Amino acid sequence: MSGSSDASARVEIEYCTQCRWLPRAAWLAQELLTTFEAELTELALKPGTGGVFVVRVNDEVVWDRREQGFPEPTAVKKLVRDRVAPGKSLGHSER
Repeated sequence: MSGSSDASARVEIEYCTQCRWLPRAAWLAQELLTTFEAELTELALKPGTGGVFVVRVNDEVVWDRREQGFPEPTAVKKLVRDRVAPGKSLGHSER
């Protein structure tokens, strides 16, 4: 295995089922899995209620819709990258 860390990177996207935000959560999950296929060991979609849309990396909240609104994928990718693969280039989405 390459890399300086053996820590497993787990991302969780908790979304509101009442608001029907599964498609949005699934799309974001796909974006993250595509970008970090080598860095992530797991990506979970967690059904929730009450308007929740929260992204966590190893149980640390990195995005909460209640405070920040809905995320652009690029913003979430940067937050995830900073925790699981510092120094990794995000290519065109970083510009």
